[in-house]
Amino acid sequence: MRNSFTIRYLILVITPLFFGCRGPVKENNREASSSSISLHIGSEKYSAIDKKQSVVTWKGSNIIGSNSHTGYVSLSKGELKIENGQLSGGIAEIDMNTIQDEKHQSNNGLVEHLKEPDFFDVKKFPFSIFIISELEPINTEENRVKGNLTIKGITRPVAFPARIETKNGIVKMSGKLVIDRTKWDIRYKSRKFFDVVADQAISDSIEFNIKIVAKR
Repeated sequence: MRNSFTIRYLILVITPLFFGCRGPVKENNREASSSSISLHIGSEKYSAIDKKQSVVTWKGSNIIGSNSHTGYVSLSKGELKIENGQLSGGIAEIDMNTIQDEKHQSNNGLVEHLKEPDFFDVKKFPFSIFIISELEPINTEENRVKGNLTIKGITRPVAFPARIETKNGIVKMSGKLVIDRTKWDIRYKSRKFFDVVADQAISDSIEFNIKIVAKR
C-alpha cells in the first residue's frame, strides 16, 4: 500500500523524498529546536504523539563477548496519518539530548560519550527524524514499515516489521529496527574503518525497539 503526503519541515529539507532518492541527503539540523513539524494528511490526522508513552530503546554491543549497553531516548513530537482505520504515514522527531542508560540515568561517562562526535554529535545534531512513507502487510498481525531515518543530518531509507493497533482513537505501533551505524557516520571502534582487535571492536549494528502511541 503506497500513500503520498506533503511534509513541511522548515529546517530539515529532504529531497528527493523516500525511495526515489539517488543517495543519502545530508543536512545540519543545528537549529531544529526552533522549527516545527507539520504534516498535512487529511481529515484523519493523529497529530499528538503521546510523549509519556512513546519511547525508543537502544542497544549496542561489542563484536565479541557479552558486553553490551542499553538505554532510552524520547520522542519530542510527531504526527501520524490514518486512512480507513489504518496507519499510512507519519513523522516522529527524536530528541537526542534525552539519551539515557538502562537505569534512566544520563549524568555518566557512557551517555556523555554517546553525545560526543564519536557517536551522535548531539550538540551539532540535537534531533533525529523518522518519516514513515509506506506500509506493506506481512501477515495478519504485522506490517513492514518503510521510511527514512535521519541521524547526524544523514538520511537513509529503512524498513522493519511492526505491530500496529488502531482502537478507540488511539494508535499503537511497536517494532524493532536494526541499522548499520556506519551508514550514518558513526564509526567509533568500527572494524570497517579502524584497526581494532576483535574483542575491543564495537558492532556496527545498533538495535532500536520503537514504541509510538498517538491520539486524535
